[in-house]
Amino acid sequence: MNAFILPLAIGAPQIILIVIVVLLLFGGRKIPELMRGLGSGIKEFKDASKDDDDEKKVPEEKK
Repeated sequence: MNAFILPLAIGAPQIILIVIVVLLLFGGRKIPELMRGLGSGIKEFKDASKDDDDEKKVPEEKK
């Protein structure tokens, strides 16, 4: 079991390396734009799932 968990353990050096690679790939100016898009996508997903839940809670009228 530890063989599966060990590669998934991310520490401070791995996070720093990931941040450096992201900065090199996208640049400092593009990252806020990417995060803004990601945030709006998550918000849209939550709103859509909330609307879906609301539709399920409303009982259907008998005909």
